[in-house]
Amino acid sequence: MRIVFYVLVAGVSGVVTFGASWAIWKLSHKYRLYPQIRARDVHTRPTPRLGGIALFLGIVIAFAVGSQLPALALIYAQPQQVLAVLAAALLIVLIGVADDIWDLDWFTKLAGQVMVAGLLAWQGVQIAWIPLPGTVAPLSPYMSLLVTVFLIVLVMNAVNFIDGLDGLVAGVAVIASAAFFVYGYIVSYGPTEQSNYFNLAQFITAALIGGCAGFLPWNWRRGDARPARLFMGDGGALLVGLLMATSTVALAGRSVPASTSQGLVALLPVILPLAVLIVPLADFTLAILRRMRAGKSPFSADRNHLHHRLLDMGHSHVHAVIIFYAWTAVASVGMLLFLIPGRGLLIGGMVMLVGFVVCTIVTLAPLSRRKAAEAAVQSAPAELAEDAGVAGFDPLDAASEASEAGTEHTSAEAAEAIERLHEKEASS
Repeated sequence: MRIVFYVLVAGVSGVVTFGASWAIWKLSHKYRLYPQIRARDVHTRPTPRLGGIALFLGIVIAFAVGSQLPALALIYAQPQQVLAVLAAALLIVLIGVADDIWDLDWFTKLAGQVMVAGLLAWQGVQIAWIPLPGTVAPLSPYMSLLVTVFLIVLVMNAVNFIDGLDGLVAGVAVIASAAFFVYGYIVSYGPTEQSNYFNLAQFITAALIGGCAGFLPWNWRRGDARPARLFMGDGGALLVGLLMATSTVALAGRSVPASTSQGLVALLPVILPLAVLIVPLADFTLAILRRMRAGKSPFSADRNHLHHRLLDMGHSHVHAVIIFYAWTAVASVGMLLFLIPGRGLLIGGMVMLVGFVVCTIVTLAPLSRRKAAEAAVQSAPAELAEDAGVAGFDPLDAASEASEAGTEHTSAEAAEAIERLHEKEASS
């Protein structure tokens, strides 16, 4: 029943975040605290971006409540680490909010992120080892500092890069953090025989799950006519990335495994966060390469992120978000199944293989529907295609205004075009 205390922490964080989101939403509209729409934005109406403040308040209150629970006293046995986490969270929210309001340059934001990560490492929240083939290598204090700062900054930016669709970051964070929480629970009572069930990493993860779940109702799109009412902004996205990275570092830094003979249980603190963040990290890597190849700053903004491409392929806003959720869930569940004694590698590998194949098919489905519409229109008589109003689906038709304009048709439009064409063929 010890898990009840973590459920309480998550509940407090969720309730406070939900209530604070409502207050910030009201105040933002009353005082018009929202920026103008940018060229790369997906939304079409001005929307408040200060949801990160609500998330921060939920996390802080959860820490305050936790400090009053005797069962969680072990977490506060090292108060400098707890205070470092809260101070780092405050600083990154301030940096993010400043960026949302004044649009800071990339170097200023990066310097602030390095400072925040350095503060955590300075107070002992560090990775003490890295996995190598057949062994693990303890890190010197200097290398531990560098690796910790790099990992935290990397995860913060990866999470921030995918913050472009309603509900995307909050939902991915809930799924990924839930997987990491389950892993922490297993290693606390499982093969590694760690005795400290109540630890900082688990506490941070529980608070983050609750906070993101409490914020998600305000950030969820309920159709094109009912988009998100509140964005978490850079302040919220950077905070989510910071806390996810900090929980990883805090758990991985508790002890140095004797060797990789302990199996994936010993290495998952490093592998699992990278696996569950496969989509954000892939988007981050592609964005950096794309911008550097174009001779631009690696942190400059554009509209070529993976979520933008899903929309351009023809997915609806909600479908694109659910696809991101699915990729994250498959990676998370597959990695956790590796912990099953005996055939864990086989079971987890099969689940991930099948899951990734299904996700790939669903992700690329709009392309097949659009190709089918193109083929149907191209094979139909030109007069029939004109009468059905689907000539624009033939990219080879130079007379098509839609083709000349370079219009991208969605999968739903493609399906409707095929249906109209079939109806005209039947009637004629």
